[in-house]
Amino acid sequence: MKVLVVGGGGREHGIVWALKKSPKVNKIFCAPGNPGIGELAECLDIKVDNISGLLDFAKKEKIDITVVGPELPLSMGIVDTFEAAGLKIFGPSREAALLEASKSFAKEFMRKFSIPTAKYEIFYETEKDEAIKYIEKEGAPIVIKADGLAAGKGVIVAMTKAEAITAVKEIMESKVFGSAGKKVVVEEFLEGEELTLLCFVDGMTAIPMVSSQDHKRVFDGDQGPNTGGMGAYSPAPVLIKPLENDIINKILYPTVLGMHSIGKAYKGVLYLGIIVTKAGPKVIEYNARFGDPETQVVLPRLKTDLIDIIIATIEGKLDTFTIEWESKTAVCVVMASGGYPGKYKNGEVITGIKNAEKLGDVTVFHAGTELRDGKLVTNGGRVLGITATGPDLRKAVDKAYRAVSLINFKGAQHRKDIANRAFNR
Repeated sequence: MKVLVVGGGGREHGIVWALKKSPKVNKIFCAPGNPGIGELAECLDIKVDNISGLLDFAKKEKIDITVVGPELPLSMGIVDTFEAAGLKIFGPSREAALLEASKSFAKEFMRKFSIPTAKYEIFYETEKDEAIKYIEKEGAPIVIKADGLAAGKGVIVAMTKAEAITAVKEIMESKVFGSAGKKVVVEEFLEGEELTLLCFVDGMTAIPMVSSQDHKRVFDGDQGPNTGGMGAYSPAPVLIKPLENDIINKILYPTVLGMHSIGKAYKGVLYLGIIVTKAGPKVIEYNARFGDPETQVVLPRLKTDLIDIIIATIEGKLDTFTIEWESKTAVCVVMASGGYPGKYKNGEVITGIKNAEKLGDVTVFHAGTELRDGKLVTNGGRVLGITATGPDLRKAVDKAYRAVSLINFKGAQHRKDIANRAFNR
């Protein structure tokens, strides 16, 4: 079976790594891929937003299944385009991907189907003054969200009214997130512990994966600005069985059935970003694909062949399917460029990856790397995701940080408290 994976980050490296283990997959292509992915698959010089180029390649190469990693091509309708050409592809349609591509759509959808989430108001780019008045009335802390896609950085948790007003002005006036700021969602700040529940969804049936917990803020102790994610671990002990049942019955099923009822049936991976409040679980955000870096701790625990799950999802047969997971724990520590999520420098030479992987039960997922003159160098904000597995969380964390200590590039930064919430429990 020939598979095409679309994307070139740590998440896609994780997907390719999992697919490579399948005896049914004999050739993997990845567009555009990265040097780490290039050790497992054939990388293509096709960008993720070049839908026609990807389609032409899939037709020419007779690709059996295409798996879409990032949100951008999903929001552009890659699934619709491939399906119209008679090709099998894993991911939600353009309309279904609105759950991630438009914060305002997601919030209105949750309101319509009584799915628990934060109180909110939506403001268009011409309504900056109204947004500021709303902030003055509601007070802080408060959350400001750019409506569209902003590479995981379009959410500002403002601890003061002044911070919130500055965020609104930057999004609406300065256009720091480009067209993603045409609308702004201003919502209530929710207190509680966050967790991620990724789910396979075939339109009507949903199967949750094992739980994970991301670390969004750039610095230890959840300080500093939001990032695309500085590390993750699985399982998240906050997800006890009664809470999981609550999430499935009050959030997951109403989401899947609600999308079906409005003619936007959801297929692919649905990411539920949950916060556990005193009033119960509430949705912080939906994503329309595998999370990053959650993928790098969830897929290493998957026992069932990923390609079988993907086929069952595409064919609407998840109701007859059982997915098995390893009992081990997985931890991912992200090594990022100095200055990230602000300005950072590319081109720093990376060393030590092979030594880290020699520790055993360690996989280094490439996120922002490239080869220049035969040397591996940094090429992005988040550079590497160092994932370690172990029989328990302490052993996995210790091994992950031992691996991190063996890898070097100028300016490297990482959080030193990944999984601390679990230990603090």
